[in-house]
Amino acid sequence: MAQARRVALWAVGIFVAYTIIHSPARAAELVQIGFQGISDAAKSVGEFMTQLIK
Repeated sequence: MAQARRVALWAVGIFVAYTIIHSPARAAELVQIGFQGISDAAKSVGEFMTQLIK
């Protein structure tokens, strides 16, 4: 199990490095999309909590 996890982490790391080197603009776009999603989720949770208090 630990060996499979280590191999999977290496594969993900190599893929990320390849993506950044091969297409830095696309990699930056993917990071921006990810952070935008996290931001939207946090905003939605905040609005939900605000509505619970009212």
